[in-house]
Amino acid sequence: MASDLRAVVAAIKNVADVERMGALALHVAKVVRRRHPAHALPEDVNGYFAEMGRIAVEIGDTTKSVVLERDPHQAAQLRHDDDAMDDLHRHLFTVLMDREWTHDVPSAVDVTLLGRYYERFADHAVEIARRVIYQATGATEIPD
Repeated sequence: MASDLRAVVAAIKNVADVERMGALALHVAKVVRRRHPAHALPEDVNGYFAEMGRIAVEIGDTTKSVVLERDPHQAAQLRHDDDAMDDLHRHLFTVLMDREWTHDVPSAVDVTLLGRYYERFADHAVEIARRVIYQATGATEIPD
């Protein structure tokens, strides 16, 4: 009975996290659309965002697989993917605060917001993964 209740509560919370992930992806698209036909980002940060986008796609795919297969070990891997996203997000602030930053304020705002959207996307995936781990094992985490 308790495991059934955990499954229902986890499913409700997971839906909210997936909905938020979708909203964050939409925010990214809106920033790009708002800047069209100009580039949404300065060229010197494109590489960081290409990597953040790659990680976000991987995280999204892994999250889907984790929910469908209820694999706690695969769920635990999401934490490491999130760490990579967090590192990129932190590095963007280093780039923005560098004296070499020559771009305008709207570009800095877009870089800040887009970085945050990607970082939060990954955080929501980790929350889903934690719930899957708890459902599958009764523990809140799987040790490294």
